[in-house]
Amino acid sequence: MILKKHLIFILMGAFLLLVLAACGGQESGGESSDGENAESAKLVLNWFPKSQHGGVFAAQEQGMFALHNLDVEIEAGGPQVSSIQIVASGNAQFGLAHADQIVIARNEGIELVTLATAMQNSPAALMFHEGEKITDFEDMNGRTAYIQPGIPYWDFLTNKYDLSGVTEMGYTGQHVNFIEDPEAVSQAFVTSEPFFLDKEGVKTETILVSESGFDPYNVVLFATKEFVENNEETVGNFVTAFVEGWNYYKESPYEINEVIHEANPDLALEDLEFETDSQKDFVYGGDAVEHGFGYMSEERWQLLIDQLYELGLLEDQFDANEIFTTEFLPSH
Repeated sequence: MILKKHLIFILMGAFLLLVLAACGGQESGGESSDGENAESAKLVLNWFPKSQHGGVFAAQEQGMFALHNLDVEIEAGGPQVSSIQIVASGNAQFGLAHADQIVIARNEGIELVTLATAMQNSPAALMFHEGEKITDFEDMNGRTAYIQPGIPYWDFLTNKYDLSGVTEMGYTGQHVNFIEDPEAVSQAFVTSEPFFLDKEGVKTETILVSESGFDPYNVVLFATKEFVENNEETVGNFVTAFVEGWNYYKESPYEINEVIHEANPDLALEDLEFETDSQKDFVYGGDAVEHGFGYMSEERWQLLIDQLYELGLLEDQFDANEIFTTEFLPSH
């Protein structure tokens, strides 16, 4: 009988310990410490996963999003995917795009707010065959240029320089025609196309579009104005994790490139490594040196707005503060 009572006490004690352990796994507000009740959010990339998204995948892989109570789904972009339209429709909370796309969307009645930039300067360039001696934009006259129709920087270049002697052809993402014409010019990013062509034995040189004075922020993080106003805590958590991810990527990029490669197997690790190395100054240089990763200035945004207005791409000018904020950046 005594043994039986002793066994009952042991079982009751074990049960009590289980109850206490279950209660201890809950944080205040009913949130689980393992992130089970983390807030869901979707981020739409501006393209297929690349090194230009390194900080995003670092924040996911290293648990920065989870640490800030976020359960983040990363959706790949692509030629048929508009991160702006997806976010504007409410089917995602955050997106990545380029600054000029954000400004033009504002002109179309889509009110977005930019929260941070991945790149301080644009790696957009015009690419030509090695030895062609193009040192200025007007040196393109007499040549064929493969340019995506409607790309804003081409409007800026043709407005600022006399490029009447350039034969414009639509850029398709393929370089067969460019390769076959030694005098041709093609749009490119210095972080990718020159390396890809070099692997094919085609030597090229580039001139950065930013040398013309058109230099929008690249790969900016944004959300709708309404979402930002109504979800300040979530936005703050997301931006903080975004910045922490990019700071981690600065120190351990090749580790994260393995994760990116898994998300986009079509991009070889050596391609990712080249992009990582060549984009470093664009990401961590410029104003980021003094103000920290992600920083944006009112002057840069206002200049871009004024430039697009002068090109006739905007119906009305507006104040830069309507379209960006640095208040959620950790260094602010």
